[in-house]
Amino acid sequence: MTSVKEFRVDAEPTASDLGRGRFVFTDQYSVFDWGEMPDHVPNKGASLCTMGAHNFERLAEHDVPTHYAGVYPVSAAGDDPVALEACEEPPTEMAIELTQVPDLPYLGDDEYDYDAYHDAAGENYLIPLEIVFRNTVPAGSSLRSRGTPAEYGLDLAAWPDEAVDLPEPVVEFSTKYEEQDRYLSRPEADRIAGVAALDDLEDLALAVNEVLNERAAERGFVHEDGKIECLYHDGTIKVADVVGTFDENRFSYDGQEVSKEVVRQYYKRTDPEWVDAVSEAKSQAREEGVADWRGLCDRSPESLPADVLEAVADLYAAGTNAYTGTAWFDAPDIDDAVARVRDL
Repeated sequence: MTSVKEFRVDAEPTASDLGRGRFVFTDQYSVFDWGEMPDHVPNKGASLCTMGAHNFERLAEHDVPTHYAGVYPVSAAGDDPVALEACEEPPTEMAIELTQVPDLPYLGDDEYDYDAYHDAAGENYLIPLEIVFRNTVPAGSSLRSRGTPAEYGLDLAAWPDEAVDLPEPVVEFSTKYEEQDRYLSRPEADRIAGVAALDDLEDLALAVNEVLNERAAERGFVHEDGKIECLYHDGTIKVADVVGTFDENRFSYDGQEVSKEVVRQYYKRTDPEWVDAVSEAKSQAREEGVADWRGLCDRSPESLPADVLEAVADLYAAGTNAYTGTAWFDAPDIDDAVARVRDL
């Protein structure tokens, strides 16, 4: 189980064949890689499932291969999956194809045995990478520490304080299964990807990004950045996990973030001691060569106040309504929901 969705297997994958399973989206959330936070956000799971299904079906219209196989109607969750438009209520369960996910042995000193992973995986496996795409570079973005503006096609002597739009999307690769994710050089990412071609992964990420950019613009959003995860099966790469939600990607509306970035920034303002403790624990774990940084953290996050939790819940629901163009949730208008979180 992940921090925000449960994973169920209906038919196990094999060395040669994909299996069948489902994601069950919960109302949990996670920030700063903490895992399950003290509170649950009402209707968040249904929001993410609905928005993810909407995007998967758009990708299919653009011939982008994915592992998506439909959603399960709330009133008949045990039946066969259907298209999103066949649901009368926002779903919380998504049908997916499954691939193999071998163990990734930890060797100590921040080293992992990817050769063992691929020896066990063969040619049917979840690629142990996250492929990140960026359309903007906000203040505080880690991309600023990895290059100058000129290296990303910008005619600027230094990074400005405000967000910057990139002339072309930037694609980066980071680890997926390591205890602390890290960005990778292209040769290192190529090695970790196994038999999957890095150029093909980049092309797939750019295709997904283009579809999301188009839909966001149609509905008044700005799609700032996001990521995909992919599976490799018998020579084909497919988009896996979930795509284009307010947890997986960063969207803004009328200059206001509409994603879990709202909660991240709230914790930075109101519980900086915990945020700092997380950062210190991660640094200590790297120095000591241990995988579990959470065991080194001496603080836990505070709960969100009731009014903040309600505002965040409304933001997810109103944002999903606005993005999909369907009133799935009894929620405020997107303008009202955005105005409320602007003052948090």
